[in-house]
Amino acid sequence: MSYLRALIFCLPLAVFPGLAAAQTASVAFGAVKADPSQPVEVTADNLAVNQANGSAEFTGNVLIIQGIMRLSADKVLVIYKTAGETDAKAGIERLEATGNVVLVSGPDAAEAQRAEYTIDQGTIVMTGNVLLNQKSGTLASNRLEVNLTSGTAKMAGRVKTILNPDGGSN
Repeated sequence: MSYLRALIFCLPLAVFPGLAAAQTASVAFGAVKADPSQPVEVTADNLAVNQANGSAEFTGNVLIIQGIMRLSADKVLVIYKTAGETDAKAGIERLEATGNVVLVSGPDAAEAQRAEYTIDQGTIVMTGNVLLNQKSGTLASNRLEVNLTSGTAKMAGRVKTILNPDGGSN
């Protein structure tokens, strides 16, 4: 009898492996690949520049636009590259967004507590109660890494979704 119970319990998980919470998942992100070499437009209520460490902090209704990508947050710290003897290329190294972070690219949107956008790599890592909304459904996890140039994303840390038998997910 216990063999039959185990079979009945495990059969749906074997047929629909997504029913179990996964540790990692790869998904598409954004309908069109983004171009991290495009200019970065920032709008905010306030700006504080720190010449000593080469950073700028935008606060209050921060909106960052780069091509088709939109990133909004309560606060965004802009960290600039330091032009040294071997690297004369100046510009933005990365953006660190905190508080009510929302990333939108095409029809896809993700929200989290924090995001770090490394410009040269074209990657955004979102952490803290990540929620990814796509046309096909919603996924939740602890971490989402988006590659803007390839239009792909990886979720990790208690990835959760609900799959419908008709092929969609919620």
